[in-house]
Amino acid sequence: MSTPIPPQVENYLRMVEADEPRACKDQHALASYLRRVFETEDLVVDTQLIANYLRLEKYFPFSRLYPWEECLLVLWNCVFTQDGLPRWPDVLAMLGRGSGKDGLIAFDAFCMVSPYNPIHDYNVDICAYNEDQAMQPVQDVVRALERPGYESKLNKFYAHTQETVRGRKNGGAINGRTNNPKGRNGLRSGKIYFNEVHLYENYNNIKVFTAGLGKVAHPRRGIFTSNGHTSDGPLDDYLAQAKRILFEGEADGGFLPFVFRLDAEDEVHDEANWYKACPSLLYRDSLLQETRKEYEGWLKNPVEHGDFMAMRMGLRTGFSEISVTDYEKVLETKKDLPDMTRWSCIAGMDYAELSDWASVVLHFRRGNDRFDLHHSWICAQSKTLPLIHAPWQTWAQDGEVTVVDDVSISPDLLAAYVQEAGRRYNVKMLSMDHFRWTLVAESFRRIGFDATDRDRVHLVRPSDIMQTDPVIQECFNRGYFHWGDSPPLRWGVNNTKRVRASKKLGADTGNYYYAKIEGKSRKTDPFMALVAAMTVEDRLGAGTAVRPPMAAVTW
Repeated sequence: MSTPIPPQVENYLRMVEADEPRACKDQHALASYLRRVFETEDLVVDTQLIANYLRLEKYFPFSRLYPWEECLLVLWNCVFTQDGLPRWPDVLAMLGRGSGKDGLIAFDAFCMVSPYNPIHDYNVDICAYNEDQAMQPVQDVVRALERPGYESKLNKFYAHTQETVRGRKNGGAINGRTNNPKGRNGLRSGKIYFNEVHLYENYNNIKVFTAGLGKVAHPRRGIFTSNGHTSDGPLDDYLAQAKRILFEGEADGGFLPFVFRLDAEDEVHDEANWYKACPSLLYRDSLLQETRKEYEGWLKNPVEHGDFMAMRMGLRTGFSEISVTDYEKVLETKKDLPDMTRWSCIAGMDYAELSDWASVVLHFRRGNDRFDLHHSWICAQSKTLPLIHAPWQTWAQDGEVTVVDDVSISPDLLAAYVQEAGRRYNVKMLSMDHFRWTLVAESFRRIGFDATDRDRVHLVRPSDIMQTDPVIQECFNRGYFHWGDSPPLRWGVNNTKRVRASKKLGADTGNYYYAKIEGKSRKTDPFMALVAAMTVEDRLGAGTAVRPPMAAVTW
């Protein structure tokens, strides 16, 4: 039982396998996966439909799709199971910025409402975070319809305004949709494209837009995006699913992962590797020149050009020279936690202002392995809360954070959390920033933590953090951290940068301290609470049994 591979797919697979141009490990794994599928499954390839769709290429300014685009289009639209359903109804296409995602979406949508699509009333909706991203592919189709020499002919098959394109025979319409709720009620979509999903913080809009799928035959969904800086959002889940399919043998369930990115950060310094993230560079000299210019800017100032690595090269290390660690290593902390009842721990605490955000991390150690429990409090009346690009509402529902509807977070809440932890664990010590103690001192004295007792309270100074940074690096590099599933803690790491002490102290000591990547929208409190705890983790030794539980305190 096998199926011949369509020529457009075979052509692209051979390019990948020959590394002409260089292809990333995700694409090599995709090639192996596709060959395995066609070898082992009895599929139906609609060669006439392929020919019909590709016949429409001439009406667009690019005249011909790139090989990777033809491959994706054929697999998505023209390969079916024996029962007539699309083999891959869902597609993830993550590529470097400038690869031509909008152009592919436009052409694919054009095909879907053409007379060649046998599914009538096949509406396609292009959904995005903002109007420009949603409407760009629609405008590309409109421009194709209005090209001199083709306008009168295409007018027989398509009707359009500047906002909508409709197939006269097919009956399907192309529309751009944004987050505006008025634009998403009662959809009867045949195909939905989600454009630039890296901006999505949660699944709220994805769920609403896809609720209408299934009302029309052959429902399809496409995730088109570059990489970005939103941690623990839908894109991370799609990439994790792609990894399981391509590298771990998980059944694909109709999900086709087209992922383009560098395999390692240091590959960026060889221009030939850029094609791994953006295969279209081979055909666009102007894009190659612009990428060279951005690369030079990134080398000189990685903070100012922080989007280069993520959006051009597909690696979320836009602040790679100053980040705490690589994003992949942060994800590796997602390891199950054992039952740590009666284990000793350090309570690390951090906040900048109690009118904003505060965090506590309970830090445990067994040999080289570190185990951490995190909780944060968010002031609902904080002026910076609307700037936070993170799904904190979801975190609150999941119990990861507590939202405090008050002008500030009461220190009593933090102390009560530590006291409750003391009923289960041996909280040997509290560790926090030296300059933050005064505001919480009274609440913590009530539960037995007084800064005058250096065996119970450690007030962290910058030199402590510089001494601890090498330990933290070793823990990330060797995979010693176990955090369970703690999105806020991972988010806090990704919001933090390492700064050489020389920039602050005037001498290149080789030491680092930590700072926010961006002052308002990126909170570092969860990670800095962990850092505070680790400055005195030597007090834990190999782990000891608890002393008697803390006494209850009436607030």
